[in-house]
Amino acid sequence: MSEKIIYKTNEEIELIKKSSLLVSDTLAHVASILKEGITTAEIDNVIEDYITSKGGYPVFKGYEGFPASACLSVNEEVVHGLPGKRVLKNGDIISVDVGVLMNEFIGDSAYTFAIGDVDAETLKLMKVTKESLYKGIEAAKVNNRIGDISFAVQEYCQSRGYGIVTELVGHGLGRELHEEPQVPNVGRKGSGKKILEGLVIAIEPMINRGKKDVKVLEDKWTYATKDGLPSAHYEHTLVVRKNGAEILSSFERIEQAEKANKNLNSSYY
Repeated sequence: MSEKIIYKTNEEIELIKKSSLLVSDTLAHVASILKEGITTAEIDNVIEDYITSKGGYPVFKGYEGFPASACLSVNEEVVHGLPGKRVLKNGDIISVDVGVLMNEFIGDSAYTFAIGDVDAETLKLMKVTKESLYKGIEAAKVNNRIGDISFAVQEYCQSRGYGIVTELVGHGLGRELHEEPQVPNVGRKGSGKKILEGLVIAIEPMINRGKKDVKVLEDKWTYATKDGLPSAHYEHTLVVRKNGAEILSSFERIEQAEKANKNLNSSYY
């Protein structure tokens, strides 16, 4: 990762937006096929086929040795879940994190889905996590600092009693999946690097229903909560413009597909 922030031109931002919207369309496609009984390996295959059919490349595949096209994290798994034989059951939640490389630029987004009869406490966790993402985006303004984004997410979630994962962070992106700056989900107002126009970042709250503590599983990739309670994860790619943040990915298409799939529970928002 370069230590220097690479600000993007309008032409580059448009290419990042195209990649980001392909991620959004991919997540919407996933929302249409999710159901009880499907395995995470089957979901991963659908994601790779969809992205490649649209002229993109699933950029997670091979990244630092990651063997799959998407990170699929179920229930107590926070992020970087490896697809495999795990079968989705009624009452599960699953974070689907996807990255696309197209026209030399990357888009990155994540969304958490609820399968069937998910308990009310977990649905509330999903709602708050999703809302905290937009609180962070609101703070992504010219002349603010990265710590203002972090603080906005932290304050919103901590005040509601949730654990905020600190080991993993949002990030800049463009030609590379992970560029500077890092965007933590905890921080102090007025701290960190100054935000300037043309900054492209991915903000991604990872919020636990219980404590913040996480562990890495035996597969060496998957992060999971130490207390075994569920975790939710939402992510947008955005650019900071003169008058505030413009979201380059989209949840609108995903939400439409989510509400149309009778196997999914969208009652949390």
